[in-house]
Amino acid sequence: MLSAFQIAALFLGLVAVVGIVNHRTLKLPPGVAMLLAGLIGALSVRGFGLALPQFAASSSGLAQAMVAQVNFQDTVLGYMLAFLLFAGAMQVDFGEMRRRRLAIFSLATAGVLASTVIVGLGVHALASLLKLPLSLPYAFVFATLISATDPVAVLATVKHGGLSPRLTAVLQGEALFNDGVAIVVFTAALAFATGAGAPHPVETLIEVGVSAFGGLAIGLAGGAAAVVALRRLDDYPTEAAVTLACAMGVYALANALHVSGAIGAVAAGLLVGDRRIEAADLPGRNYLRAFWILVDELLNAQLFLILGLQVLVLPFDLRHWGLWLAAIPLILLARLVSVLPWGAYFHLREEERGANAILTWGGLRGALSLALAFSLPPGAARDAVISLTYAVVIFSVVVQGLSFRRLAARWRRMPLPEPT
Repeated sequence: MLSAFQIAALFLGLVAVVGIVNHRTLKLPPGVAMLLAGLIGALSVRGFGLALPQFAASSSGLAQAMVAQVNFQDTVLGYMLAFLLFAGAMQVDFGEMRRRRLAIFSLATAGVLASTVIVGLGVHALASLLKLPLSLPYAFVFATLISATDPVAVLATVKHGGLSPRLTAVLQGEALFNDGVAIVVFTAALAFATGAGAPHPVETLIEVGVSAFGGLAIGLAGGAAAVVALRRLDDYPTEAAVTLACAMGVYALANALHVSGAIGAVAAGLLVGDRRIEAADLPGRNYLRAFWILVDELLNAQLFLILGLQVLVLPFDLRHWGLWLAAIPLILLARLVSVLPWGAYFHLREEERGANAILTWGGLRGALSLALAFSLPPGAARDAVISLTYAVVIFSVVVQGLSFRRLAARWRRMPLPEPT
């Protein structure tokens, strides 16, 4: 067994090696490059173990033990999400997001719920057609964890997508705020699936509201306190410490009070990174922004690498391959239905060509969905949901992530933007 320090050192070394190779040769988006590196490495280890079991048993077992030692659920939900959401929120255009708040709010709530219903009923019907044992309650559990777009994947993809400010703000804002809604609905669906009782719609809505607004209040309070402190400082290390304390404290306090730590971290990051505050000439603003960009890039790279390596420990049943393939277009269809009203509005009123295609294809799923799937109780349903979630996430990050820039550029009839 390796220590936590040794595992962190190994993963950081892998991130550095993959980053160098990608920068010099492949030129892929960093998140996609890390995920593919982890995925190909894990599949190679498994294939080597099957081909030469007498020689590869020890190395394959060591690799599996190392990946299994990293608790993916705790890694993502326990601490990574706090830093990634805070860092991501600091880099968005808060002013544009405020102007698009109605679209963001409706997509993060009604859009998630509409997608959940379509995916839940559709996946259950597909599983029944394919004679796979996936009950309706667990089909809805899967639907709740896969319907929300992933903030890490979306922010990393949209950053270089060449979109208009309005569509960029909608995709970013929806991804940042829909997690709190999805987690509460997921908890209610899981309680029903495990026999803890059917969720009451009114109680679920109240719980969603309390969780969202509670996290928002804590995030705004923590962010305001951090801004007040930053205005009185002229020391970069102390400013970085203040923002780190803000991100960690807001996330930890919100989770301890059973409200949305994700929304709290987003609210605090938006307030600290607000461009109106930036115009106030805060000391060390450029250094502080560079610090959080570095945190964001490093954690993103490690997260996508670990996501790819999960193939070593995931429970896969190849009899489910038909459901994996059928679920992907179903989820894209549900996404299209949920964004259709706003896509039509942006196309007709804002003259955004291809708004529906961009909003649909830009709704990526990622590590958060898999982390929620890992929280399910042991059993055949858990294994089926985890493998199905992983298949959707891999398609989303690799296929949608790699093709998004070209799709956006095609609809806008403009040359591809050069990556920064």
